[in-house]
Amino acid sequence: MIHSAITLSLVPESRGGPFVFWDDLPAACKKAAALGYDAIEIFAPGPDTIDTNEVTKITGDLGLKVAAVGTGAGWVKHKLHLTLPDKTARAKAMDFIGQMIDVGAQFKAPAIIGSMQGRWGDSVSRDMATGWLGEALNKLGEHAKQYSQPVIYEPLNRYETNMVNTIAGGIELIRSLDTTNVKLLADLFHMNIEETNIAAALREGKGHIGHVHFVDSNRRPAGNGHMDYAPIAAALKEIDYNGYASAEAFPWPDPDAAAKQTISMFNKLFA
Repeated sequence: MIHSAITLSLVPESRGGPFVFWDDLPAACKKAAALGYDAIEIFAPGPDTIDTNEVTKITGDLGLKVAAVGTGAGWVKHKLHLTLPDKTARAKAMDFIGQMIDVGAQFKAPAIIGSMQGRWGDSVSRDMATGWLGEALNKLGEHAKQYSQPVIYEPLNRYETNMVNTIAGGIELIRSLDTTNVKLLADLFHMNIEETNIAAALREGKGHIGHVHFVDSNRRPAGNGHMDYAPIAAALKEIDYNGYASAEAFPWPDPDAAAKQTISMFNKLFA
């Protein structure tokens, strides 16, 4: 069974980014629960900014889960990622993600690595960056294993990274790892740019996909672009995907409308 989730950003530096709810955790959770969402996905400034007791109480009282925690603030706020040329900076990026894994584990939620994968170029060759990324994923995947949670790695479109852009590339990367505890995030917005056939890519990802960002072709809420969802929904059911379809979308035309539109499309496709 596929479950619904919606994003909340608590990061001022990400203002204008693709998150439906902003700033107010209690209000976002109340609205999500009232609309029938199963979970909330949290994008926080860092591990020390998440009050685990507060999150546990609020979500528990409302019958919500935490679908995942994002690590992107490590890049957006602190300018850290896993393929920086400086070894000390890479270590800080590793530590940031490791602590986010620890925090997410308190809610039985995995951590997502997207923008913190970085990119190669200038003094960093593709082979160097790929080696550093693989080394980091091995260590972080094993670190997360103690909590019985995977690390979620996200292929991004070509405008955001030159590391991995497709599900096939993501599969190749995780098959090269020593750890078996890394799964892929299938973000429909990125896939709309990079994949020849989104449904076929999802089928190819069977057994490797651990999270889905449910969004339209223009990063607006599902149903406000030109995405053809019928084959996508069929492919997810065909591969027995039973994780979250999480709305990482612009709050268009406003957060409440975006949340209502997304859950309406989710129920139409997956309920």
